Amino acid sequence: MTKLIWMSDPHFAEEGDVLGHDPRVRLDAAIAHINRNHADAAMCIISGDIVNRGTRAGYKGVKGKLSDLDITYLPMIGNHDSRDLFREILPLPDTCMADFIQYQVATPDGILLCLDTHKAGSDAGEFCPARAEWLRETLMNAGNTPIFLFMHHPPMALGLPMQDTENLEDGDGFLDLISDFACVKYLCIGHVHRPISGTVRGIPFSTMRSVLYQAPPPRPEWTWETFKPSNEAPNIGIIQLEDSAVRIQFDQFCEYQLGVTPD
Repeated sequence: MTKLIWMSDPHFAEEGDVLGHDPRVRLDAAIAHINRNHADAAMCIISGDIVNRGTRAGYKGVKGKLSDLDITYLPMIGNHDSRDLFREILPLPDTCMADFIQYQVATPDGILLCLDTHKAGSDAGEFCPARAEWLRETLMNAGNTPIFLFMHHPPMALGLPMQDTENLEDGDGFLDLISDFACVKYLCIGHVHRPISGTVRGIPFSTMRSVLYQAPPPRPEWTWETFKPSNEAPNIGIIQLEDSAVRIQFDQFCEYQLGVTPD
């Protein structure tokens, strides 16, 4: 059995708050919880939006925080990130593509594929032909080995106000690609700051709450002009892989009030 920690959307900033939440306090709490309760995990995957603004100071600051983790971490790129600074400052596996933050990591229970859906200058995501060809070749080479995909942008609509306009462009094309391969067992998605599970093209998927702040539920409807984070505590995911089976527990690591600026 392989145990993984799944962390998403820390939106780290070296000073100030982000939508009324202190990203340094929240990340410290997540790291302390992992070290205290989950140091037996093989690694921690962080599915994008590592920083809130793609600055050098932000990446240096978050790297310092993440160095306190007692387990290896795998950083992934999101729409708030800078690909150049990300590659320059954060540690990446040797399997990482030359031009994209996209790589594979082998475990005793299958292969983790961490994908790059970043589109420069956009909150939406993209998956260009070069990234798609890397993925196709990797899936072909996997044979019957179970594959577990991690990505930032959802390739499908999730029924959330406004956020479905910022999903992966040509998500149908991406789903056409991965649904051709029986080795793909699960899809783990960041970006939406809400926990949602389901299936798409027969592939099970889950999204994850943010380490920092949570998007409101679909009702009552909201827009970016009326957006206000919901009063929900953050989670990390505890993933257990065993052969082709996947179990995900949503683990609250602090109270909602921790690191929240009073109105």
